[in-house]
Amino acid sequence: MSDLFAAAGLAAGAPRPLADRLRPACLDDVAGQEHLLGPGGALSRLVGSGSLGSLVFWGPPGTGKTTVGRLLAQETKLTFVAVSAIFSGVAELKKLFEEARARRVVGQGTLLFVDEIHRFNKAQQDSFLPVMEDGTITLIGATTENPSFELNAALLSRARLLVFKPLDEVALAKLLDRAEAAEGRPLPVDAGGRETLIRLADGDGRALLTLGEEVWRAARVGEVFGAASLLDIVQRRAPLYDKGQDGHYNLISALHKAVRGSDPDAALYYLARMLDAGEDRLFIARRVVRMAIEDIGLADPQALTVANAAKDAFDFLGSPEGELAIAQAVIYVATAPKSNAGYRAFKAAMALAKQGGSLPPPKIILNGSTKMMRQEGYGEGYAYDHDEPDGFSGQNYWPDAIEPRTLYEPVERGFERELKKRLDWWSKTRAERKADQ
Repeated sequence: MSDLFAAAGLAAGAPRPLADRLRPACLDDVAGQEHLLGPGGALSRLVGSGSLGSLVFWGPPGTGKTTVGRLLAQETKLTFVAVSAIFSGVAELKKLFEEARARRVVGQGTLLFVDEIHRFNKAQQDSFLPVMEDGTITLIGATTENPSFELNAALLSRARLLVFKPLDEVALAKLLDRAEAAEGRPLPVDAGGRETLIRLADGDGRALLTLGEEVWRAARVGEVFGAASLLDIVQRRAPLYDKGQDGHYNLISALHKAVRGSDPDAALYYLARMLDAGEDRLFIARRVVRMAIEDIGLADPQALTVANAAKDAFDFLGSPEGELAIAQAVIYVATAPKSNAGYRAFKAAMALAKQGGSLPPPKIILNGSTKMMRQEGYGEGYAYDHDEPDGFSGQNYWPDAIEPRTLYEPVERGFERELKKRLDWWSKTRAERKADQ
């Protein structure tokens, strides 16, 4: 078999990817994560204490989770065993646990690194609990998904959560410097091309080094790439975005808050991020409709009309033509006057309805449809508002057991300023007519 690999050129001399060749040999070489690995960082303190305890690493790809796990085992003299939840099942885990028990008998500890741990189901995650509790293994689980949603509470309670951040521009620039030192030649890019390469990496160190390799392979002798030409020769990376997980919820949350904060530029940026990542356009349009209802409300009643029209326009035109309608709706709701008075009033009414949901309305406003009902006082004394001065009777519509109260309190912004004037006038008139009775 070895002859076969040699004949195919796949023997020991096969080239290793740049990212693998630049894998750090010690914790000091890890790019970024200063909040964990700096002098006062959480991991630095654990290493200094000589005891790690089980950990969960949460962060995007290419931020050093696997590398740090391996180096922690090296620092603490534990046997490093790595598995991936994608390829492993309960049977393999049981075998690894038995091997760890055998090492423990002779005084050797085991650091079990589980990549993509969120892919294990509940039963598989539960299988870690006994060996974590009795010290058979020190578990480090790595995940790109929010552990609060993807990992069992029992497992999380036995492990410390550490968050790995995307690499910033400084850390990525240092990685490029190391890559150039390892290659013994500069990247054939100008300053603009270098900045573009760093942006394309999107905080992922491994992706940056892979892109760098593409640039070196593509460059002819003496050729230097600028920002525009660089985009033509490197394969563009898909954004780090999972439509079913954190990327989906984080960006729609950011868009909603930018709209609520009346920042149309930031709102358009997050909209573009979602469109670029392939988010369902109708999902975005529906959320814009919700923003118009929740955050603008009656301060600008036209906002709901505009948002609904954008949804219908996209449904009619499709991509990419209909995307402009969504963008215009985002600008409109972001620049509209804001009020959540209707939203708050509805929530208060729902809470009140749960408390007194069986209370009948006052008989005065009920129709006396039959002779018996009229004899019981249904509709007796009802004042028809259109026949009253100013079209307003000022009578009580609340159940007799509930004191009338104010649920809707419009703000002094947009159209709600006009609604407030009306409500204030009705309130004043109601009080005056009650006093005259």
